Amino acid sequence: MSHARPLTASDFEAEVINSNVPVVIDFWAEWCNPCRLIAPHVEALAQEYAGKAKVFKVNVDEEREIAEKYNILQIPTLLFFKNGKVVDQWIGTTTKETLARKLEALL
Repeated sequence: MSHARPLTASDFEAEVINSNVPVVIDFWAEWCNPCRLIAPHVEALAQEYAGKAKVFKVNVDEEREIAEKYNILQIPTLLFFKNGKVVDQWIGTTTKETLARKLEALL
């Protein structure tokens, strides 16, 4: 079972903009090798921060509207939201610890 849930344009406002906890969104695609490298870190964050933050995945090929709205030009890109606004981002691969530090700063 995946803890990082898929996010669509139809549930974006309710899940992200109106969220009362920080939100992390991983923008990815099936064909993206760096996306596969970071996926286990994103999944681990979703599991470890369950109840304290929300972690979502947006497939840029399926949800172009969201990717375009946030000007996602490279993947993987992770956006960190607090109070409905982007407050931090990460582009490319990294360690789980780096991502956890960014999320921890929002709690």
